[in-house]
Amino acid sequence: MIKVLTGVYPKDSGQIFLNTNGGMKEINVRSPHEAQTLGISTVYQEITLCPNLTVAENMFIGRGDYRLVNWRTMKKKATEILEKFDISARATQQLDTCSIAVQQIVAIARAVDMDCKVLILDEPTSSLDEQEVEKLFSLMRDLKSRGVGIIFVTHFLEQMYEISDMVTILRNGELVGEYAVKDLPRVELISKMMGKALDDVSTIRKRKLPDEKPDVPPVYEAAGLSSTNCPNAFDFKISKGEVNGFTGLLGSGRSESVRAVFAADRITGGKMKINGKETKIRKPKDAMMNGVGYLPEDRKRDGIVDDLSVRENIILALQVMKGFVRPFSRAEAEEFADKYIKLLGIKTASMDTPIKSLSGGNQQKVILARWLLTNPQYLILDEPTRGIDVGTKIEIQKLILKLAEEGVSVTFISSEISEMLRTCSRLIVMRDRKMVGELKGEEMTQDNIIHMIAGEAEQDA
Repeated sequence: MIKVLTGVYPKDSGQIFLNTNGGMKEINVRSPHEAQTLGISTVYQEITLCPNLTVAENMFIGRGDYRLVNWRTMKKKATEILEKFDISARATQQLDTCSIAVQQIVAIARAVDMDCKVLILDEPTSSLDEQEVEKLFSLMRDLKSRGVGIIFVTHFLEQMYEISDMVTILRNGELVGEYAVKDLPRVELISKMMGKALDDVSTIRKRKLPDEKPDVPPVYEAAGLSSTNCPNAFDFKISKGEVNGFTGLLGSGRSESVRAVFAADRITGGKMKINGKETKIRKPKDAMMNGVGYLPEDRKRDGIVDDLSVRENIILALQVMKGFVRPFSRAEAEEFADKYIKLLGIKTASMDTPIKSLSGGNQQKVILARWLLTNPQYLILDEPTRGIDVGTKIEIQKLILKLAEEGVSVTFISSEISEMLRTCSRLIVMRDRKMVGELKGEEMTQDNIIHMIAGEAEQDA
């Protein structure tokens, strides 16, 4: 929707109107530059500035003739903007030396300085701390008082209720509805976002937590764990043979939490233990060498290696653990690949087929095979069933339960609550990148999950 409004994508149908000086006027935005000319400024979730340029250059790039740049004036104006927004950066500082939070604020300051009529902010607070968020909200209120319309895209419910007047809910590419924020209870909001009525709870067989033995330490345990993308420190542990899950709305911090567990993002604090023994896990290979495997949320970006074959993708993690100076023989690699292609029913013309030629479901099975080959004691599966057919989903769920029966600990994340309830014995509930509760046994119902995500108990209090 944002990319249509800003001319990145052409619209297929419908009309867009902008309130100009002459009243409401239909517009057809054909490019981002045209959107800016019309007064539509956008700050995307992924920072789209140039890291190799200075802060000042990023603020003014694309605004005027680059052959007639007055560098002194540009630096002076940039410094004034930085002071106005209280940004802790110098105009001459190269952008990639600034923190992600500062880069985000620079992007927002650039958009605001272009005298916009409409400001679109796509997850602008995802990299900001509480003080920076409050600074941004103060700016948004000021812009609102000056007549700027703001579209604020966020998964943070607290922030939406604090700053927004209206909320428009989209689900699966369709409009659910538009509501006044003051008239929409949180539980009702979440029900609409998830497409589930609170009384629409089917009877689902619960998995039991494994029996806790006082003399057996958790397979994995963390205290005060935090990372660059998960700044709120948290405690976490999982027992042998347990299937637990992180649940919450998209953007609640589910993926960031498990990425911290695997050290996929830079660890900034905390201590970790494996089987009761304190262990340093600072990078993914440390986690792998300690028996931890991780299937990432985005299999295209972080999982598969497009141009490698199915065989090469399957042996990749084990080869990393062994070291590339001691490669597996062709016969060994083929034996490994053949075993898991048969075990998981991977549909491929041959083990030499490039993985990019496989369907999404079969690509996912290949990544699962990669981690099963390492014989992990703890396996993290982030959205392993997203975008795959129902039959493959059921196969993966059955495999998770089978692994747990064999003593493997599994963390399972899914956007589908019904899947989590069928598969997990304990659920950690996330909201606004914080752990806000834990459910197990008979507590694990859709109603309880939604109420906890909404923070209803806190609101009542």
